Amino acid sequence: MQNPFKVIALDLGGVIFDQSHENAIRHFEEVGVREASRYLNPFYQEGIFGDLEDGKISAEDFRRELSKLCGKELTLEDCRYGWTGFRIGLPQRNLDFLLRLREMGYRRVLLSNTNPFMVMDPDGTGFDGKGHSLDYYFDATYLSFECKLRKPSPEIYRYVLAKEGIRPEELLFVDDSPRNAEAAKALGIHVLNPQANTDWTGAVLRLL
Repeated sequence: MQNPFKVIALDLGGVIFDQSHENAIRHFEEVGVREASRYLNPFYQEGIFGDLEDGKISAEDFRRELSKLCGKELTLEDCRYGWTGFRIGLPQRNLDFLLRLREMGYRRVLLSNTNPFMVMDPDGTGFDGKGHSLDYYFDATYLSFECKLRKPSPEIYRYVLAKEGIRPEELLFVDDSPRNAEAAKALGIHVLNPQANTDWTGAVLRLL
């Protein structure tokens, strides 16, 4: 029996790229954010960190507020260095698999709680370090700070379904957060919830 999936939605951190909460804390502490562990969560940010991912404040607003928080003037590059500490690797197998999904005829979309610092390309090497942007690997990107919606809110899943013009059962969603996975599953979306930083590609193939 053929699977019903028309679209495959994937999370960014912990799925597409390997991430480390501890490394992000270390990066923020290096630029002067003392007790960074109080503000950062592996899956869901709060305070000004959450406001940035919700699109409630701009990158410059975040820089200014974080400067007040740590008592020293930070630059946008300091903020980018802190945030990108989450990213500790980008397995080539994941990039290759996204291109394979395209060849198989599946629409691939990115559904991520993220912020401008995580998707900027200051050195011109692209998302993959080889000159390719996210648009090279995904047909559409649904980023929390742009949508002004954040997982696990049901509204962001409904937004994606509406924009893609599909029913819940036609979407396969891959996310390492149990909370995000359960919220999507409650709407009838088929979910794969791998452990962060593991190879999920074989599990997806078995569903297709």
